[in-house]
Amino acid sequence: MRSLEDIQEEYEFLEGDERYRLLIELGRELDPMPDALKTDATLVRGCSASVWVYPTGEADELHFLADSNAAITKGIVALVIAAVQDKPGETIAAMDIHQALAPFDLKNQLSSNRTQGVPNMIALVQEHASRIATG
Repeated sequence: MRSLEDIQEEYEFLEGDERYRLLIELGRELDPMPDALKTDATLVRGCSASVWVYPTGEADELHFLADSNAAITKGIVALVIAAVQDKPGETIAAMDIHQALAPFDLKNQLSSNRTQGVPNMIALVQEHASRIATG
């Protein structure tokens, strides 16, 4: 997976539909998430599409699997994952992920329907990280 900084560099050069295509591409680059992990416990609440997030790895290096049944939403969750991927649980739990995603200006780039679940995606990622970090 590309770093959030690399994604941001590319994103800044794009406009409109090209940004949508980049988000779709990012979603396709996510590690595959087995269907068995797509459960009620991994489901992100409050999203217009179905989104699942599952942590793997150890507290010192969390790796997240994620998926969605909508292409652009899957790209948005890929952005969230890019911000935290393979970082320590304590770091993720304390991160200002909203600030890390601010350069993408998602609220103004996408419909409110597509971005309404972003805070819930971030909250679930941080809840997982905090739980794993504290053992």
